[in-house]
Amino acid sequence: MLQLETVTRPMPRRNEVLVKVRAAGVNPPDWKVRRTPFPPHFVEPPLIPGWDVSGVVEEIGEYVGRFKPGDEVFGMVDFPYPAGAYAEYVVARPRHLARKPAGIDHVQAAALPMPALTAWQAFSDIVEISPGQRVLVHAAAGGVGHLAVQLAKLRGAYVIGTTRASKHDFVRGLGADEVIDYTSVDFSEVLSDVDIVLDMVGLMARGQEYPLRSLRVLRPGGMFIAGSGMTPADAAAFDQAGVRRGQFSVEPDHAALAEIAALAADGKLAAHVDRVFPLADAAKAHAVMESGDFVGKLVLTVS
Repeated sequence: MLQLETVTRPMPRRNEVLVKVRAAGVNPPDWKVRRTPFPPHFVEPPLIPGWDVSGVVEEIGEYVGRFKPGDEVFGMVDFPYPAGAYAEYVVARPRHLARKPAGIDHVQAAALPMPALTAWQAFSDIVEISPGQRVLVHAAAGGVGHLAVQLAKLRGAYVIGTTRASKHDFVRGLGADEVIDYTSVDFSEVLSDVDIVLDMVGLMARGQEYPLRSLRVLRPGGMFIAGSGMTPADAAAFDQAGVRRGQFSVEPDHAALAEIAALAADGKLAAHVDRVFPLADAAKAHAVMESGDFVGKLVLTVS
């Protein structure tokens, strides 16, 4: 259950700033935490969900550094620990924030942090894309996927995306060179010699064997990036085949966020916001996200 409540305004500790939230991004981990058993580092409910924010620095406590009251900032706060972004105010460590990209509003900025950082870290920390490489992005119309397509194209890749037929025009509009309808075509039967696979589906697609089917399309020396995890059996299959694999969980990264902001300010990277909901309708936003009936991102407006 998600419902609007009044709670005490948080106070920044000496190494934190207080941000007045203008908009909050909605991401899959938000509803997964709401529905599934809480990880050990989470308090028991009631709790405030959310990690992605865009807003204005309100207070700085004892912090002296890059930000001062009145600065417009955006970021992914304290992931994977509880952050409470679905609120009027959130406290954050300054290195979890960057200056909001010039020329875009808070809604657009709030849609960027978690998905853009996920794609950025996949293509920087796990593997570097070289011009001309064939990159396969699963769930290419999703939050991470649609930004991954753009980042891969910026790095000169030939990009292939999987998504439903109704979303093909959207993904092609992002720059994808090829789009496959996963509901009617088995991508493993029509693709080959892929250099990099970014899989944000994996364990969420029970019985569809995304990792093992992706293994069949990768060339020798290719790389499979498991953004949503792998089973031990899948990992063993990759190891036995001698194909590289990487698993990771996105983490706050102010330096990468600043580079993402620069690309957004220059119009080279943009989060597509499908729908915007007021904070009081967070439950409706979660219902839409769980249904998958959207492209890009969903965002809550707060103030």
